[in-house]
Amino acid sequence: MFLARVAGTVVATHKDPRLKGYKLLLVVPVDPDGNDEGGYVVAVDTVNAGYKETVLVVRGSSARMADGMDERPVDASIVGIVDSADVDD
Repeated sequence: MFLARVAGTVVATHKDPRLKGYKLLLVVPVDPDGNDEGGYVVAVDTVNAGYKETVLVVRGSSARMADGMDERPVDASIVGIVDSADVDD
C-alpha cells in the first residue's frame, strides 16, 4: 500500500469488458509530506477520488481484493482517500 496524488484520468474507449463502468485514474506516488516520488501508476478508482486528492493505493493481488474488483484484470486500485498522514520523528 502506498500514498499517491491523483494527477489525472485515463480514457480507454476499448478495454476489457470487466472494466466497463470503472474510472481509471493516473496517480503519482508521494511521501507523507505530499512530495512527488516520481513515476505514474494507472489505478482503478473504487472510492470516487478526485483530482489532486491524496489517496491510498494497493497493487498486485491486493488490488483485486478491493470492493468490486474480484475477477477483474487490475494491478492497482485506489482504496481510500487520505485526510492526513503524520510521521513521528
